[in-house]
Amino acid sequence: MDLSIVIPLYNEEESLPELTAWIDRVMQQQKFTYEVLLIDDGSRDDSWKVINRLAEGNPNLCGIRFRRNHGKAAALNVGFRHASGDVVITMDADLQDSPDEIPELYRMIKEGGYDMVSGWKKHRKDPLSKTIPTKLFNWTTRLMSGIRLHDFNCGLKAYKQAVVKSIEVYGEMHRYIPYLVKKAGFDEIGEKVVHHRERKYGRTKYGLDRFFKGFLDLISISFVARFKQRPMHLFGLLGTLLFLAGFVIAAWLAYGRFVQQIYGMTDRPLFFFGLLAMILGTQLFIAGFLGEMISRSAPDRNRYHIEEKTKNLNG
Repeated sequence: MDLSIVIPLYNEEESLPELTAWIDRVMQQQKFTYEVLLIDDGSRDDSWKVINRLAEGNPNLCGIRFRRNHGKAAALNVGFRHASGDVVITMDADLQDSPDEIPELYRMIKEGGYDMVSGWKKHRKDPLSKTIPTKLFNWTTRLMSGIRLHDFNCGLKAYKQAVVKSIEVYGEMHRYIPYLVKKAGFDEIGEKVVHHRERKYGRTKYGLDRFFKGFLDLISISFVARFKQRPMHLFGLLGTLLFLAGFVIAAWLAYGRFVQQIYGMTDRPLFFFGLLAMILGTQLFIAGFLGEMISRSAPDRNRYHIEEKTKNLNG
């Protein structure tokens, strides 16, 4: 199969018939073999009824419905697990992403050598209340991730199948998929300017709170990606430094008390700072040690992303 098109959706009953018909028209023109995975994230309208009706008329369409709303990241993760196309496309269901972009995204993956291509809504059709926070979000993410993309949160993206099978998207991590892809060992990340259309039906599902949540999630994945399998490198280092600082303070105070015969050394605030530093340092070191034990016992401790094997290698 050439393409898997994964579309997470929430309350999009009006846009689905037009969107799926548009996708089918593009696929027929390009003679692609394809599937469309419509992931209903617990919609409260008739989206699921519309999906069932559309699937009856087009065998390339299939749907998955969540019992309740879990969020876009969960919908994408489930879609990735079920995708079987050589190239996986993600797009939003609100008709702001154009299916006409799909052939070029497909070509960039198959012929351009990219592992992932992210859309860039260079000329956004959103109100200022959405575009200004988006610019701030993208600037912060570029700074912290080191990935030079203009639009991390664009829903229109293309991936090699191996990429989506190698990452796990959860929480609010859909905003940082390029970072997850890079951490999984796929470095060829490209960008394409895409046409952004005004929302035709309904209203946006996102508020300002998503940017605060997204920032916290970026810190989380940065921490997990770096220290998940070696927690001692963080907690052990911090604990050792704190303990040494506290020990130096205690030694200096002890020298003043017993060698220089200076009384009242233990009444100084510095004494309590030194004591606190040694206690916290010991606790951090123990936390790192316990984390290391848990990490080494985890079932996925030796799960590595193997790109290929020689034909004569069994297993």
